[in-house]
Amino acid sequence: DRLHEMTQNKVFKERLSPHWFAGGDRFWYCNDLSGGRREFIVVDAAAGKRLKAFDHSRMAKALTALTGKKTQADRLPIEALEFQDGDSHLLIYNTTQAWECDLRTYTLRPFEGPIPGLGTLSPEARPHRSGRTGPETMVTFLNETDEEALLYWIDTDGNRKEYGVVPPHGRRTQHTFSGHVWLLTDRAGKTLGVFEATDDPGTAVVDGKAAPETVHRSAPVSRDNGEPSPDGKMTAFVRDQNIWLRRGPGEETALTKDGIEGNSYHGPLLWSPDSRRLAALKTEAGEDHKIYFVESSPPDQVQPKLHSLEYLKPGDKIAITKPHLFDAVAGKEIPVDDALFSNPWGIGDLQWSPDSSRLMFLYNQRGHQVLRIVGVNAETGEARAIIDETSKTFIDYAGKYFSEYLPATDEIVWMSERDGWNHLYLYDAKSGRVKNQITRGEWVVRGVDRVDPEKRQIWFRAGGIHPDQDPYYIHYCRISFDGSDLVKLTDANSSHAISYSPDRRFFVDTYSRVDLPPIHELRRTEDGRRICGLETADASGLLATGWKPPERFVTKGRDGKTDIYGVILKPTHFDQATRYPVIENIYAGPQDSYVPKAWSSRYGMQDIAELGFIVVQIDGMGTSNRSKAFHNVCWKNLGDAGFPDRILWIRAAAVTRPYMNLSRVGIYGGSAGGQNALRGLLAHGDFYHTGLADCGCHDNRMDKIWWNELWMGWPVGPEYAEQSNVTNAHLLKGKLLLMVGEMDNNVDPASTMQVVNALVKANKDFEMLIQPGVAHGSAETPYGSRRRQEFFVRVLGSQDA
Repeated sequence: DRLHEMTQNKVFKERLSPHWFAGGDRFWYCNDLSGGRREFIVVDAAAGKRLKAFDHSRMAKALTALTGKKTQADRLPIEALEFQDGDSHLLIYNTTQAWECDLRTYTLRPFEGPIPGLGTLSPEARPHRSGRTGPETMVTFLNETDEEALLYWIDTDGNRKEYGVVPPHGRRTQHTFSGHVWLLTDRAGKTLGVFEATDDPGTAVVDGKAAPETVHRSAPVSRDNGEPSPDGKMTAFVRDQNIWLRRGPGEETALTKDGIEGNSYHGPLLWSPDSRRLAALKTEAGEDHKIYFVESSPPDQVQPKLHSLEYLKPGDKIAITKPHLFDAVAGKEIPVDDALFSNPWGIGDLQWSPDSSRLMFLYNQRGHQVLRIVGVNAETGEARAIIDETSKTFIDYAGKYFSEYLPATDEIVWMSERDGWNHLYLYDAKSGRVKNQITRGEWVVRGVDRVDPEKRQIWFRAGGIHPDQDPYYIHYCRISFDGSDLVKLTDANSSHAISYSPDRRFFVDTYSRVDLPPIHELRRTEDGRRICGLETADASGLLATGWKPPERFVTKGRDGKTDIYGVILKPTHFDQATRYPVIENIYAGPQDSYVPKAWSSRYGMQDIAELGFIVVQIDGMGTSNRSKAFHNVCWKNLGDAGFPDRILWIRAAAVTRPYMNLSRVGIYGGSAGGQNALRGLLAHGDFYHTGLADCGCHDNRMDKIWWNELWMGWPVGPEYAEQSNVTNAHLLKGKLLLMVGEMDNNVDPASTMQVVNALVKANKDFEMLIQPGVAHGSAETPYGSRRRQEFFVRVLGSQDA
């Protein structure tokens, strides 16, 4: 409670959201200041000038006169603005009203209609879930009907979250994120409009008219509607597990006859550009594997409910999907030898070359040691590997896959760790030859933001590209296809997040560290040069409370050469003369790295530190975003979890920090971190004295198929059992609290119960908390969080005087 009070509303100018005006040279943003005050700023990017958007005092007087309500200059009821007629008029608006202001006289009048400069969003035919969470943006809803419209956000699971009302013939401006879907209904529940937010602010007009009947990408496609050929002469569709062709009214013929239930044809149905050939997929069903949950205390009835979930596990028989090629004109299949794609985990990215000579697709082999782009000759059906990526360990297709086909030049930009670091390569798609390596060096590409085929440039994020900085800091770069003209757009010794202008000539760079509040600058994308400073976050109020930021610490890992990075958090009442127990917050999932790099005034683990502990978080070997060798440590070896590096790191930190009491060390984590936390007690019980494991995937044979086969390999080998917390439960030392939610649909809760069974058989003492009705992450619920705090206070004690 004390920490919440200390950190609440203590940092200002922390975030900056630029809103670019039409034309691309100017933008506005709003500064949130202390005491609920605000100010509006306009920046002329070309001139490098930052000014107040208008006279706030005169605007307040004008609003007071117009509305009859006292308005303060630093608390204007404005959410957005737009200049009109050059700079002589300003359109201002909030969630319910809009006004036009003559800046020569500061006279106001109500404004009706769509806001100029805000694109009108196209209505969609039916509600659907939000597919992604992109950049921050805004949607202004205009209700042109005679009845009020109820506003809902549809979350990523398809659930509706109510957000209020748009009055009849009224407006509401809603902060949101690109990709979020908004539904408006009348009081009876009838749909009035469905809109998906875009990167740029937009206007959504609700006029009571039905949207055009279109098929959304996540909606099921009617089988008989089919896919028309480019020349419009034929339509391919699926009926009764087979592919059919329609050449005209009543002219329907079966193109295939071998499709049956459990081994059927399906889309996408992909026509060649010349309309002669058709590609489709055929899938042989895998096995069903259900897991079951008993909801002990359902809210709508007294008796328990039984739930089931389709949930494949490592080693299960999976569905086998393969592409098939057809000569649609002749009405026959073109046989394709599947030797290059005989054991697929998945087939994807089907596409034709522009000249219709070649079908291409991505083949991800089960076991994830082969990732291949296969090209099929459209005339003969001959298949050959265009790109053939192999690894002796794993290919991280889930986190480091990037491929973009460039049809105009018949090239492919491809991501690979083949030289030991995650980099980009340029392929000749016709010959399969590597034309050149695009990026290179002892640093990694963290993601591709844009490929520009016309300028032959790639815009990307990098880690470790500044060798004197923390390799996990994100930097933004641009490079030419041939590997020349590398431009590092960001350079400050921090982690960066940037926002481009619509024409990408400028960008706002926000950078910070855990110990450096955010700094916002305007820069030029041509060379990354700084144009002007915008804002520096004001954390003086937070620091005045005694709050201290996390401390960064780096030392060598198990090999004596590799730097291992982490952070140290202290209680706000820290006393240098006191010895504090140490608790590690662990998550060693190989899919990412986890030590915070950017500023925050409230890290979750600070709650535990505040109770009288030193809390640390570390990225050991086996996690991602470093070299391939660093990552490979996890291969068939999730039990390692980087512990040799973590223990060395904690001991090295304690050498110069006598307040770290290593005679009392705890560890906690959830999901993969729950697996890691218990593993720490089982394999390193001489160092970790107590642990809390929440919803852990304690045996990798019990957890979801994709995550575990990616890191532990396929077929299921002896490593699965050797590193299982169930197998090793008899080795438990120290005090343990197991937590799990009975409705966990991410990690099978039986994984925790099997650990319990093994501990009971081994006559080991432990504590357990099962939360009824709770899904994955039970320790993050208010009750679970309190019990976690109470557990460590009770078993590790408070600090020593």
